[in-house]
Amino acid sequence: MAKFAFLVIVSVVSLISTEGTSATRVVGGETATESQFPYQISLRRNGLHSCGGSIITKNVVLTAAHCVGYDDDDGNYTLHDPKTLTIRAGSIDRFMGGVLVRVVEIIAHENYGNFLNDVALLRLEDPLIFSKLIQPIPLASIEVPPGENIVISGWGRLEHGGDIPRYLQWNTLSVLSRSDCKDRIPYDTDAIICLDHDVDNGACHGDSGGPATYNGEVVGVAGFVTGGCGSSYPDGYAKVYYHVDWIKKHSNL
Repeated sequence: MAKFAFLVIVSVVSLISTEGTSATRVVGGETATESQFPYQISLRRNGLHSCGGSIITKNVVLTAAHCVGYDDDDGNYTLHDPKTLTIRAGSIDRFMGGVLVRVVEIIAHENYGNFLNDVALLRLEDPLIFSKLIQPIPLASIEVPPGENIVISGWGRLEHGGDIPRYLQWNTLSVLSRSDCKDRIPYDTDAIICLDHDVDNGACHGDSGGPATYNGEVVGVAGFVTGGCGSSYPDGYAKVYYHVDWIKKHSNL
C-alpha cells in the first residue's frame, strides 16, 4: 500500500504548458462555440499560450499560482515578470481574434505550495470592454454538492503528447466528496475540489488556471492531474468557494 501511495504522489503533475511543448486540449472534449465561454481567457507567456483563466472584473483575471511563477534553484516560489504575460480574451481561437491585453501585476496566494492555495490574480493594463464575447463570471457562492456536473474549458492536451487544437474545448465532469477524493488521490483538504471523469476524459497540460463552472459561477481553478491526463484518477482544482474571501480582498470585488 505504501508503494502504491508513493507512485500516486510522484505522478501528480500540474496542467501548465507552453505552445513550444505542445499545449493541446481538454481530454475528450468538444469544440466550444463563440460566446459559449465569454469569461475564458488564454494566458500567454512571451506570446505563447501557457494557461487558462477567468475574467472576474474588467481589470482582473483569476488563474492558478503555478501559472504565474516557478520554484527557483533554492526551492523558493518566484513570480514571473508580469511584462512577459498577456491575455487573449473574446476568442475561442488561441491564435487570433478578440483582444490582447498586457498584465501589469501578479498577485499569487501567499501560502501557495504543493498544489494547495493554487490561485492567483492578474491585473490588466487596460480594462476589458464587455460584450457578447467578453464577460465576467461570478465567484462561487455555495459549496457544490457531490455528484453535481461541472463544466471545464481550456486549450489543454487531448492526451499526453496529443494534437494541438486551435479552438477552445470543453467537457463535463462530476464533483467527488472530500472522503471519496481522499481515497483516490493523495490530498485530504477542503481547499481542493475533486472532479471525476471517465477514462480518456478530463483536464490536461495547457488547461492550468482555467475555470470549472457550476450554475453560471466559477467554482474551480485547474490545478493538477494524477496518473496522467485522462487517467482513472480525478482531477484536482483549487476550490473557489474556499478561497473566495482571499479573491475578493485582492480583486476589490
